[in-house]
Amino acid sequence: MDKHYFTNDYLPKMHRIGKITGILGVFASFLPALVLGFGHGLWPDLALLATCFITVTTSFGFLWVIEPISYYPVLGPVGTYMAFLSGNISNMRVPCASIAQVSAGVELGSEQGSIISTIGMGVSIIINIIILSVGVIAGSSILAMLPPSVTAALNYLLPALFGALFVQFAVNQKKLAVIMLVFGCVVYIAINKGVFNFLPGASSYLGTLLCVFGSIFIAMAMKKMEGKKTE
Repeated sequence: MDKHYFTNDYLPKMHRIGKITGILGVFASFLPALVLGFGHGLWPDLALLATCFITVTTSFGFLWVIEPISYYPVLGPVGTYMAFLSGNISNMRVPCASIAQVSAGVELGSEQGSIISTIGMGVSIIINIIILSVGVIAGSSILAMLPPSVTAALNYLLPALFGALFVQFAVNQKKLAVIMLVFGCVVYIAINKGVFNFLPGASSYLGTLLCVFGSIFIAMAMKKMEGKKTE
């Protein structure tokens, strides 16, 4: 790959397209509310709207910081635009981007990895639209035909997916994987025991926050120690 072309031609175009589509996506998200407001005069109470905004911000605002940081190494710059516009990031976009890079034998975070991630996610979005279309039309009738044991087992799909992703990355980072597995278990037990109850809403965000940034700092510390041993 021509690195000069990737940096000076490809990325500026992708950033421009990503910003434009992102702004259009935000406008489209508010479009139904704007139609109700301007078209039918149905405006929400400002006090209630402010309360809802504060509630959502305190409960999920941490994700606005954590998710872009934690997903960026796998998704790349262009994949990040695509993922946050299309949704289903953790359960579809990240796995597809990761598997595509592993299958192609490219390095995560590299220029090649960014291109492969974009292709993999583009395919996943197309397939997602097709499956969602079928699911919206016939999903409820299909689920009604399945036995309760099968529908109950569907609840384990997401944990199984995260487990597969963890193993995929753990193969190349065995020490870090073991440390973070133990660290994650300790955090999970501490939250369930109410150790962090003095923090409002800690159970909804603290586990993700500690595990994401904890893994970053632990990986940096391990890299630094390995560098000292090499010297």
